[in-house]
Amino acid sequence: MTPKPNALPWLWLSAAVIVLDQLSKWWALHALQPVGVPHPVIPGFLNWTLAFNTGAAFSFLADGAGWQRWFFVLLAVAISAVLVGWLQRTPRRDWRTALPLALIVGGAVGNLIDRLHAAQVTDFIHVYFRQWSYPVFNLADCGITVGAVMLIAFGLFAGKGQGDVR
Repeated sequence: MTPKPNALPWLWLSAAVIVLDQLSKWWALHALQPVGVPHPVIPGFLNWTLAFNTGAAFSFLADGAGWQRWFFVLLAVAISAVLVGWLQRTPRRDWRTALPLALIVGGAVGNLIDRLHAAQVTDFIHVYFRQWSYPVFNLADCGITVGAVMLIAFGLFAGKGQGDVR
């Protein structure tokens, strides 16, 4: 009996997210100085603004004494390992599961690299409208968020039509 092909090849997408994330952060570090100064891209909606975050989403735990770095490193490693294991058990053609998992792994590892290298995550995408402002984020955060939303949406709204892989 031959084993069924699993979804581990989808990790190429994770690798692409990691590379794009790291290249964009390198660009931001070199092109968007000084820190905190907005560079308008779409006035009234989108700026490139270099920022650093020692915490998690929305700067959660950013004011910790440094322990949060290792907490988020361990969390990223554990979550990535679980998701890679999930990909290993997922049939290769089940893209509704593999695609979001690969995006999340790529984003988690992208931010993990920052935490290990600099003890903080480099952010630079700032979306706002009038008085409303979303916290500055990066491409790794996009991978995590888009992957999580897709995973939830596909799980909740996927019909079990003919030919669906489940």
